[in-house]
Amino acid sequence: MEQTTDIKHMSLFKLGWPIFVQALLSMCLGYIDTLMISRYSESAVGGIGNANQIGGFLTLAFTIISSATGIITAQYLGAKMKDKLNQIYTISMAFNLILSLIISALILIFHTNLFHFMKVQKSMIEDASSYISIVGGFIFLEAIFDIFSQIFRSNGKTKIGMVISIIMNVVNIIGNYTFLYGPLKYLNLGVKGVALSTTVSRLIAVVIAMIYFHKKIEGSIRFKYLFPFNFEIFKQLLMIGLPTAGENISYNIAQLILLMFVNTLSVTAVNTRIYANILGNFSYLFSISAAMATAIVVGHLVGAGENDTAYQKVLDTLKKAMIISIIIAVINYFIAPVTFGIFSNNNQAVMILGQKIMFICIFLEIGRCTNLVVINSMKAAGDIRFPTFLGMASMWGISVLFGYIFGIHMGYGLEGIWVAMALDEIVRGIIVFIRWIRGSWRGKKIV
Repeated sequence: MEQTTDIKHMSLFKLGWPIFVQALLSMCLGYIDTLMISRYSESAVGGIGNANQIGGFLTLAFTIISSATGIITAQYLGAKMKDKLNQIYTISMAFNLILSLIISALILIFHTNLFHFMKVQKSMIEDASSYISIVGGFIFLEAIFDIFSQIFRSNGKTKIGMVISIIMNVVNIIGNYTFLYGPLKYLNLGVKGVALSTTVSRLIAVVIAMIYFHKKIEGSIRFKYLFPFNFEIFKQLLMIGLPTAGENISYNIAQLILLMFVNTLSVTAVNTRIYANILGNFSYLFSISAAMATAIVVGHLVGAGENDTAYQKVLDTLKKAMIISIIIAVINYFIAPVTFGIFSNNNQAVMILGQKIMFICIFLEIGRCTNLVVINSMKAAGDIRFPTFLGMASMWGISVLFGYIFGIHMGYGLEGIWVAMALDEIVRGIIVFIRWIRGSWRGKKIV
């Protein structure tokens, strides 16, 4: 077992690049996954897409504890209070395991009702049910892996998550090929084979994570650490986790409403939105990787009482991340006619609208980069409620409200909706930046 490294002065690049690679490969492999299934059956793509939408929304419940685990672990490590870590790890794992088993039961019992509520086409329901019955029944694997991922990151072992994620996604793709086109094609499992492939890849990921945890992390997860039950730690986990999970759920619902607005426009608008999100993800992935790496260091620094160092670390990261994010956004704008042309088979309407959206994205990324870096650091410092409630108020009061006003009521379409999204990010970015400068986050640490 390795000793825990002093994370406070680790290079953000060393912490951040594995997070970036992990996220980038997961995104790209996800597109490959969808492409493989689409070659098999169009209805299967729709069925699995709807099943994943339900599963993805329900698994937001796991973030109640998993996100909080990362923050608390970092602060306890920074404060050198390692005697509490075994209880933190065990309570987090037990909570997510119990919660995921409940969610699995709900999925298995009510998934058909949910599909009907979502008005899933009848031709897709059979595939969607086959997929979610298997993946949803083993959703506890994802809940367990989420906890391990947070533990690894908080201990500065970001490469572990990257390696496991790569293995998991490669296994999934090989499994898909085996069941859809390869040696096991004769079984005619189709979507069930894809579900089995996903489940096996997650099982392998959990097994590897357990081995890494035992060999690389200072601490253990044992049933005995639940007794006597430490209500103080559990309360800390909930105080951090509940607002964060609530914000994530609110964000996903808000995005769903914005998608409904877009769906009322035109096929061109819908397709342009999809392509714009794909291109925008490259700026987002860099910013979120820098933000998560900074948050790990800030958690350790705040736990150790080094607030001034944490303060400067965030400003330094924000400056560098902002420059690179803007450069990526500007490049996206200039090459938009080419990229949108490739996506849309040279549809002129999509290419013209896409470049306009990419121009708006330059300003959107300024706000989003600020939010990602500063808000993640505020939460790592223990300042949870303010950025959470600000985010919920802003996404509904600006993004959704003005998305309707600009995009639908005033008739500016997708451009109006994107302006509202950019305005949301910029306003929120200005507010949290001022709060960080003023130091309102100081004195809110957990330990």
